[in-house]
Amino acid sequence: MLTKTHKAFKELVAAGLVPASAWSIFGAQSTGCSPIATAFDNGWDAVQPVKPTGIAKSLGIGNPADGPYALDAVRSTGGAMAAVDDEEIRAGMRLLASTTGVFGETAGGVTVGVLKKLVESGRLDPSRETVIYNTGDGLKTLDAIAEAAVPTAIIPPTIKGMREAGLL
Repeated sequence: MLTKTHKAFKELVAAGLVPASAWSIFGAQSTGCSPIATAFDNGWDAVQPVKPTGIAKSLGIGNPADGPYALDAVRSTGGAMAAVDDEEIRAGMRLLASTTGVFGETAGGVTVGVLKKLVESGRLDPSRETVIYNTGDGLKTLDAIAEAAVPTAIIPPTIKGMREAGLL
């Protein structure tokens, strides 16, 4: 996604649809599968394949074909990359839900967790306009938060139940 986002920004400017301006590309991965973030942190140009683990299964690409291009997009724009562990992913999911009302899947937890980490480390300026991508619904990855996610109300699927809950 990083390489395509970078390409899209360049094309929008080239087409005259947006004014030319500087942008930075930031990347987020799970520590359970972070070959690009590891290469970034170590200053490598090549990505070392890994075996994916952890709860962010949708991001578990252990040998990303576009790894060197993603590194280039991040480095050439002055961006950064980081990775977060499973607990930070869950915390990111909770933060996204509690601050925006969006229940994102584990990949969204990765994005928000890394955003938080990059801001706290000073690698991302919070005064700059920032866009994050959350492309998956939390219902896809309920198993990742099943222990902490408990219903706040159980409403029988009837008109009477909905009225009693104050929904009608």
